[in-house]
Amino acid sequence: MELNEHNKQEYPPMHTAEHILNGEIARRYGCGRAFSSHIERRKSKLDYRLPMPLTADELHSLEEYVNSVVGADVAVTEEFITRSEAESRFDMTRLPEGASETLRVVHVGDYDECLCAGTHVGRTSEIGVFRITSSRHADGVQRIVFKLG
Repeated sequence: MELNEHNKQEYPPMHTAEHILNGEIARRYGCGRAFSSHIERRKSKLDYRLPMPLTADELHSLEEYVNSVVGADVAVTEEFITRSEAESRFDMTRLPEGASETLRVVHVGDYDECLCAGTHVGRTSEIGVFRITSSRHADGVQRIVFKLG
């Protein structure tokens, strides 16, 4: 099983929920995926570069979206591609130094795909209820804190 950068065992439901939220924020707001993240079993946070704070309605809509994907019970799958193919499909700026020539792409149904070496659930129904517990915006950075359960 993979270990994350903080040397704690990843919690697959939280990590998979992060993929769904990250992908949808990138699509809705064109800001790319989170530039900073801290994913743990108890609570997690993601930081995005956004010029304006997200409204309560936007946050509620994101929460509903993630829960709709969870409720859709879609498969979480993987594929392996070459680095050159990845460069044509993904932002490579967060790829770690020394990554191999073959890279893993994780798919959450048709809802999200991204390069990832982490652990995930087999189906979204294993995630549980997703809740955004807080958010704040300062100096062009939108932070979103969320929990499962």
